[in-house]
This record gives sequence, C-alpha cells and structure tokens, in this order.
Amino acid sequence: MALTVAQAMTLPGMRMRLLAGRAGLSRVVRWAHVSELADPVPWLRGGELVMTIGLGLPDDPAGRRAYVERLSGAGCAGLAFALGEAVTAVPEEVLAAADLQGLPVLEILTPFIAVTEAVARWHADERVRGERRVVAAQEAMARAALLSGTSGILRALAEHTGGESLLLDPQGKPRAATPAGERPWHARALEMADGAARLSAGVLDDGIQAVQVQSLGFSGPPTGWLAVRTGSPLEWHARMLANQAACLLAMELLGVRAGRAKAHAQRGALLAAVLDGGLSPRQLGELCPVAPPPYEVVVTAAPVTPEAAIEALEEVAAEAEELALVCARPEGTVFVLPERSAGLAAPRWGAELCARLGVPGGGCRALDLDELPSAVRHAATLAARGDGYLHVDDLEASALLRDAFVPDAAHRFAATALRPLREYEARHGGDLVDSLRAYLEAGSNLETAARRLGVHRNTLRRRLAVAERVSGRPLTDPGHRLQLWLALSLGDLVPPG
Repeated sequence: MALTVAQAMTLPGMRMRLLAGRAGLSRVVRWAHVSELADPVPWLRGGELVMTIGLGLPDDPAGRRAYVERLSGAGCAGLAFALGEAVTAVPEEVLAAADLQGLPVLEILTPFIAVTEAVARWHADERVRGERRVVAAQEAMARAALLSGTSGILRALAEHTGGESLLLDPQGKPRAATPAGERPWHARALEMADGAARLSAGVLDDGIQAVQVQSLGFSGPPTGWLAVRTGSPLEWHARMLANQAACLLAMELLGVRAGRAKAHAQRGALLAAVLDGGLSPRQLGELCPVAPPPYEVVVTAAPVTPEAAIEALEEVAAEAEELALVCARPEGTVFVLPERSAGLAAPRWGAELCARLGVPGGGCRALDLDELPSAVRHAATLAARGDGYLHVDDLEASALLRDAFVPDAAHRFAATALRPLREYEARHGGDLVDSLRAYLEAGSNLETAARRLGVHRNTLRRRLAVAERVSGRPLTDPGHRLQLWLALSLGDLVPPG
C-alpha cells in the first residue's frame, strides 16, 4: 500500500490545505523534505513532498512557472508552503502551473519536522503491516499447498498480491493459472521465460502493470516458471510472496516428480517381467493401467538413468507420460508409449525421445501387449546400429513382408508345421524344436549349434534324426527346411504391428 498526498494530509496531527493541483492528490509520498534552493531537483530522487517557506522561489513569473515544472518533472509528490515567513501568499503563477502539471500545492500549518516524522512513522508502520501481511500470506500459501497443491498455491498468491498468477512447464507452456484461462499478459510472461537464463528472475514494469517471472527449482534445469502480474510499481511484499510461492511450487513439483519416478519404477519392473517371460502381457494389463493399443516401442542404444528417461518423457511426450512404460534392459532403455494417432504415417515419439536423450535408438510398432517382446527385439536390433533413430517400418524389408501375411493364417501355418515335433516333445521330451532352431540358425553347422545348446554334438545329431523321423521328411530337403525355418522364425523375422 502506498501513501498518497491525499492520505498524508489526513495523518494524525497534520494541518494542511489544498491550494492547487487537485489532479495530483494520488501522487505517492515517499518522503517529506525541506528545501529552500532555487533548483532542488539535483538533490531529489522522486516521491518527495517538498516543504518550503518560499525563500527559493524565483522573483519573475516565468521563473516560478519553471520552478513548478522542474519539481513535477522530477517526480515530486507535492509542494507545501509555510506562509508568513518569506511569503504571505502563494504566487498565482505557481498555482496556475501546478494545476497544469497536476502537482498538488498545499498550505501547511504543521511544523516541518512533525510532517517528516509523520511520513516516516507511516512508512515504518506500513513496513510492519506489510511484514504481517506477508507472514499471513505465507501461512495461507503453506496451508493451500497441503490442501490443494499447485492450484491452491497459485490461488493464494493471486489473492494476497491482488494480482494474477501463472505456472509454466520447463518448455514455457502454461500448466495452471489463477484465474483460469488465457489472459492478455500471459504472452509477455512466455516471452520472458523463453529468453531467461536457466535459473533466474525478472520483472517487466510498464508503469501500468508489473509482470514478474521466476524460475522454479533448486539446482539443474528449471522445473518450471512462475509468473505473477500485479499493479505497478511492484511492491516489495509481492516480490517476497512470489519467492515463497516459487519455493513451495518447486517442492510440490519435486514431490510430484518423485511420485512419478516411483510409479514408473513399479510399472517398469512389470514390463521387465513380461520381456523376461515371467509375466504374461495379459497380467501386465491387469496389474497396472495401460494405454489402449497400438503402441510405439522405443529402445535406446544404451541404458539411460531413470531420472533422464522420466525428464525426457515429461518434455517430449507429456500427454502420454502417465501411461508410458519404461524399463532399463541390458540392450538399452525400453519405452512403450501409445501411438500419437492412428496410421503408420503419424509422427512418432522415438525420434524426439532419442534426440532429447542424445543417444541412438530404434523403434517398432506393436498392435497389442502380446507383441511387445517381439517389438523390443526388433527395435533393439536397429538401436544397436548406432545410426540416429531408426524405425522398423522405415528401414526393414521384412516390415513389407508383414503386410503379405494374415496374422491368424500365419499362426496356423506355424502351428501346423511344428505340430508333429511339439506332440512328440509333449510325450517323450527331447527339445526337438529348440534343437532344430539352433541347427538352422547355425547354417546347418552341427558343432556351432551344439555349443549354443550346451550339448554334445552326438546328442544333437540324435535329436535331429528324431526330428526327421517325426516330421516324415529329411532335413536335406530344401522345401522342408524352408517350411520349418519359416515356422520357427516367423515371429522374429516379421516385425509386429
């Protein structure tokens, strides 16, 4: 709250009478100062109620008008005369110039020292009142933080500063505001946040309104920005309350981030269990919220820290972050996100995530949770190339082969081709399917396949002989080998999605 000339005239013990310049009664009195100089302006700072007995008044009319104009131009609050010592009446030129300039001219009947003391006392009392208001406002914001979180802090800040408040995310996008909705001054706040240093505060005051923007966070990149609009000039208590609100919001955001990190860790453990085969995709959907399909699966070329992964999600895919799945794997960090929109031509998250993290990566599409393990394998293969971000559908020829298959028909083909081997395994054991896969993947090299399986070559030779007898055709038959190879490799050869 500021002390105006009109209020100063009503302070206890004051006896003053307005002579001219009524339009300037709202001028702010910062101090009361005595001066008998012909030109006191070089010794003033603005906001002074200049008191005089008239010794410094020029003798000529033009000089008197210039005297008033200089005081008004210097930002003085008013001009007060004690009549009867040097002058018995205020010259007409002074009164006329004061009316033109809107500079209050007063007749003062109170000792100058009493006026100075009264103004100083008012400001001292106002400081105490302001400190009490700040303490009350800080308590209100603390209660609001506990009861309503971010929205409560913004609401209490706006109420106790008599202005409006706005919270921006790290990219400068509005997250919450009081009052709700877009306001004309928001654009100025966005510009200030965009051009500010990593951790900083700034004020833009145009004489009508003041906009203060302050970064949130205690170290590292800002976790957001707080903007406050108040009347001009920006009061000291508004600065203090903005600082307090910034601390509360920073702690609130840190708490939210910690909660998100814990939730992501729990969801990531479930995803890892699915990829390791210890949990079925159906169980994943039952144990935690999962976005509806289809999914974009992204694998980075190397693992990144959980903190970095969550920050990247918040910045790049904020709208999908709550339902995203993230887990660290030996081959890299796996992200499972809902696709941005339907269709293979839709923009993908992967390129932006990898660019934000500064690591190469690979991506693949999954139509449902059952396809996640296969999608991760294909994405990891591309990520291992270390060539920026590569997506299966943009690079692998096998992605085109996928369109030639009807999924149900492909599954029936694989089941039919391998049925004799699986039925034999169910009755007698023998690991025929895995042995046959290792043999074909090793290019029919018996020694290599046996080493991969961890068995003696004669053991593998006997298993292959049983496989030939059970399937009814020799492995030397190219058509039979191709049929078995497709049945065994269809899930890995053809990307999901």
